[in-house]
Amino acid sequence: MRSHTQHPGPSDSPGGKMSSLPRRAKVKVQAVVSKDEFSSLSELSSASEEDDKEDSAWEPQKKVPRSRKQPVAKESKPKRVPRVKKTTLQINDGSEGVAVKEELNNSVAIADVDLEDKKIKVDTVKTLKTAKAKRKNSGQSPAGQRIKKLKVDEESNRASTAETPSTSTLWEGVCKKEESEDDFTFGQSPLKKMKTETCPQGQPVRFPANANNIKEEVEMNWDIVQVLSERTNIELWVCANIIRLFNDDNTIPFIIRYRKELINNLDADSLREVRQTLEELRAVAKKVHSTIQKIKKEGKMSECLLKALLNCKTFEELEHVSAPYKTGSKGTKAQRAKQLGLEGAAKTLLENPGELSLLSYIRPNVKGLSALQDIETGVQHILADMIAKDKDTLDFIRKLCQNRYICIQSSLAKVSSKKVNEKDVDKFLLYQNFSCNIRNIQHHQILAINRGENLKILTVKVNISDGVKNEFCRWCIQNRWRPRGFARPELMKILHNSLDDSFKRLIYPLLCREFRAKLTSDAEKESVLMFGRNLRQLLLTSPVPGRTLMGVDPGYKHGCKLAIISPTSQILHTDVVYLHCGQGFREAEKIKRLLLNFNCSTVVIGNGTACRETEAYFADLIMKNYFAPLDVVYCIVSEAGASIYSVSPEANKEMPGLDPNLRSAVSIARRVQDPLAELVKIEPKHIGVGMYQHDVSQTLLKATLDSVVEECVSFVGVDINICSEVLLRHIAGLNANRAKNIIEWREKNGPFINREQLKKVKGLGPKSFQQCAGFIRINQDYIRTFCSGQQTESASQVQEVAVTSSAGVEVTNEKQGKKKNKTAVNVVLKPNPLDQTCIHPESYDIAMRFLSFFRGTLCEIGKPEMEQKINSFLEKDGIEKIAESLQTTVHTLQVIIDGLSQPESFDFRTGVRRQS
Repeated sequence: MRSHTQHPGPSDSPGGKMSSLPRRAKVKVQAVVSKDEFSSLSELSSASEEDDKEDSAWEPQKKVPRSRKQPVAKESKPKRVPRVKKTTLQINDGSEGVAVKEELNNSVAIADVDLEDKKIKVDTVKTLKTAKAKRKNSGQSPAGQRIKKLKVDEESNRASTAETPSTSTLWEGVCKKEESEDDFTFGQSPLKKMKTETCPQGQPVRFPANANNIKEEVEMNWDIVQVLSERTNIELWVCANIIRLFNDDNTIPFIIRYRKELINNLDADSLREVRQTLEELRAVAKKVHSTIQKIKKEGKMSECLLKALLNCKTFEELEHVSAPYKTGSKGTKAQRAKQLGLEGAAKTLLENPGELSLLSYIRPNVKGLSALQDIETGVQHILADMIAKDKDTLDFIRKLCQNRYICIQSSLAKVSSKKVNEKDVDKFLLYQNFSCNIRNIQHHQILAINRGENLKILTVKVNISDGVKNEFCRWCIQNRWRPRGFARPELMKILHNSLDDSFKRLIYPLLCREFRAKLTSDAEKESVLMFGRNLRQLLLTSPVPGRTLMGVDPGYKHGCKLAIISPTSQILHTDVVYLHCGQGFREAEKIKRLLLNFNCSTVVIGNGTACRETEAYFADLIMKNYFAPLDVVYCIVSEAGASIYSVSPEANKEMPGLDPNLRSAVSIARRVQDPLAELVKIEPKHIGVGMYQHDVSQTLLKATLDSVVEECVSFVGVDINICSEVLLRHIAGLNANRAKNIIEWREKNGPFINREQLKKVKGLGPKSFQQCAGFIRINQDYIRTFCSGQQTESASQVQEVAVTSSAGVEVTNEKQGKKKNKTAVNVVLKPNPLDQTCIHPESYDIAMRFLSFFRGTLCEIGKPEMEQKINSFLEKDGIEKIAESLQTTVHTLQVIIDGLSQPESFDFRTGVRRQS
């Protein structure tokens, strides 16, 4: 059956909270909370989260929470907190079988008060005093201080459990109280209560779950959030929230739509860039850890080396520091000089040059110490190595290069013509004498230069001016490497030679590698991002539903393949016509007969071989009104990937027994009818909408394109009762196995009545449900028809049982009971009109309370009356005030408004009603 995407979501507005919350005061904390005492803020949220457990529709089914021993306070609990025997509260927040561990016995309820009450400060003081008293019983530090320096220590959160779904709360008042610029807070937007026992609110996990074996050894000398913020130009608190969201296995579509206030309205491309940078930093830290362990095992570790390794932020820096210690290396010049015992002489030259006598190091029978010149060379090599590995020195030269002219140059390589094809050489004519400032060079130029270099057609070098070297040497002599006493001229000559040698032999190659790596990395990222942008634009092309289409795969010798598909994408007819072999007039009669028989007035032509000739053929017939009375039109569509798809197992499964050439024509027609549903069947890199796709990282390319497909499919949404397995597997939170299980459940048990039934599917745990639920739609008209038919069928079955029993046929009570139970189940499973909207189930309670404000009903969803009521209500009170009264965020409320006001047939790609 052909899949159809339906009922897309709103414009990327985020949202949501999962259940109603008790009304609470916007607490304005005046006292100071230290970093170690920040977990006390978590306790203030436990009352509302336990109310979530009581009211939420997300309660997991048949899931046993993993308990964890915790100290239990003996004090009585506030009335607002329901009694819980266990110390583990399991909330169905969408994480698969994960329990959110909270110290319920230490929780503090926040009394119900009016949000506009002038006595908020008094209530706050009382609440904090209660929190302080309760924390004494659990051995925790008091929480009476202001939030300060919430630096994200990822390592302390390695063993994080899944976090509760973000809640629309009123912690904004607490966080916005922070005014220090140096403080690391999340106060710019309302906080989501996504925390675990070992992960205080605001502190993300340092490493992914598969790196739990990395402990203190990987604690770097730089903060991952700080570096991430510097590289992506995103605020610290946003980076910290993003890390926590990704550590909790949240998908990009879910974060973009339902957690937007946590990421400060970033778009999907920015999120992908942050995730990629984060993975790079973690990979560097992991590589540093393995390098440290290896060097320690060989017994070569020193304090200075360990510090240098922990300062590395890139693979290039790590390679520069660790290269001399690689297994099998014969050692550097500096290492060989140290083995001769010249390290003391080098240090003495810097610290106390007056007492240095190089003649005392001469050993006539030792190679390398037999002459004064050899000793001076050895000391020079040691000093050059020290200079090249000094962090302050490298920071200075990097900063100096940022303000100077650095250019990259390429020229034709000196190779024999036998090794290189002349045609390939001509392709790089523009770069055979090329020079450009590294700050102005374009990304495609970098990729072209790299390709020419890999083909050994071009030679590339980075040119750093002599002025940079001179200023660097002058700074070193006058500041960083100035001897601490009077140095004789011969010793100063050694120092000058060491600086020249260090710059030429060690620092300059390092800078070149860094510049090339940075340029290549940026160019690859831009190439992948452009590929993703083009793919998104193609996938979100407006569909042409409700038409019978004729797909044409043009060709010369083997003819043009035709395929006619119905408005529901069913194959009606396939054929082959030869339009360009002198038989065009005779074939025109066949084409006209097919168009009239199937009432088809739209022709879709692939843009492959013989496209223009085929276009001219149809244009000529249409101009002559040859297909009258049909008003035929034609369009041209890209057929990239159609041939690959036609011979794929997926196409063979969908169209068994059909010639692969005819499958291409079917695919071409479906690309107009529903581009998204058809293009997701093809591997994205085969669609051909990017540049240099074979030169970039294939892992990065595949991950980005798969993420773009997931984003597009999720935002458009799918009707779970009619969509295909191929389309379903691209929904956020789902994969091939889960999609297959959903289809099998649907075939076995009939259509889904509501979203809650998804929890019954094998392999679809709470976390998967949380991620996918908002993007799955359930058509209410279809469900009402199904339910009415099932009730009629069940009633007739019960009636048949009664008639059979009266006729004397033995019917056991067990069988009767089964039929009655089946009927009862059908009655209990009632459709929920909110399931056809983009509103997440975690926000259903907020949506119902919002409807009650202006006396709206679920029956009015998507109708003009609902939109009029919402607009009138918003004009009267304003969206911010309404969100505050609902104890949610503006972003969540906007998603609810969009979901309630958009018609059932709304399509995210067109913004108009679908044609029926």
